Amino acid sequence: MSKAKVVVFDVNETLSDMAPMRDRFTEIGAPELMANVWFASLLRDGFALTAAGATERFATLGAGALRVLLSGLPLNRDLGAAVEHVLSGFMDLRVHLDVPEGVRALTAAGLRLVTLTNGSSEVAERLFLAAGIREEFDRLLSVDDAGAWKPAPRAYHYAAEICGVDAGDMLLVAVHPWDIDGAARAGLRTAWINRDGRPYPDYFTDPDQTITALPGLADRLLGD
Repeated sequence: MSKAKVVVFDVNETLSDMAPMRDRFTEIGAPELMANVWFASLLRDGFALTAAGATERFATLGAGALRVLLSGLPLNRDLGAAVEHVLSGFMDLRVHLDVPEGVRALTAAGLRLVTLTNGSSEVAERLFLAAGIREEFDRLLSVDDAGAWKPAPRAYHYAAEICGVDAGDMLLVAVHPWDIDGAARAGLRTAWINRDGRPYPDYFTDPDQTITALPGLADRLLGD
């Protein structure tokens, strides 16, 4: 297998630290753990729409899933204000501590970096500008322009087409096993970031690389 020419990053949770989103839920009077339920719910609905041949923007699904989950709870503000407060938290997120060093190591190794997110490219833009790494990325891609959410093959093939390379020349980096599996089935190489030490599900395609922090990836790829 040839070496990767383009490294494709997932954004939400892979690069962005979404732990502060839990605070957004407690600030509106909702349980902290509801943050995880909400994020899983909106991903589920995005996947379901893609499987049915439809698509919807991340923000729309995020707001809709919030209204369902928060409905009937004893919140400290009205439902519309609560939804707005939670969603606005995306604009205040920061990257994981290991990200800037890891990203710069990859560009120093001569690799092109792009994103492919189920969210919006505007959120990625703000995130990278705040971290001082925006110039390290060649393109910020979103499935909004692909017509299908990851892990549908069309999303990954869209990224390859935009970057002008074959799918096999790309390497997807993600913390989500479902994203790793989808990319592998679409012909990409893969690298799984396992920051919390959880086992990889045995029903998904194994990643080509497993790392615990992003700075280790450049050395792995140079040694391929």
